[in-house]
Amino acid sequence: MPERHRGRPSLNNPKNMRVDVRLTDEELKMLDKYCQRAGVSRPQGLRDGIKALNVKK
Repeated sequence: MPERHRGRPSLNNPKNMRVDVRLTDEELKMLDKYCQRAGVSRPQGLRDGIKALNVKK
């Protein structure tokens, strides 16, 4: 019988790095406005912003 594992399945690219960030009220409002408009969570909004930094001009 195959061995059963508990918990979530492992990911190909796990998010195991944690970063704490301090934001001003204005920056947090900008993030929340983007997240609401895009329908994403705050962490996903931050990841989207980081990915946008890699766009070639």
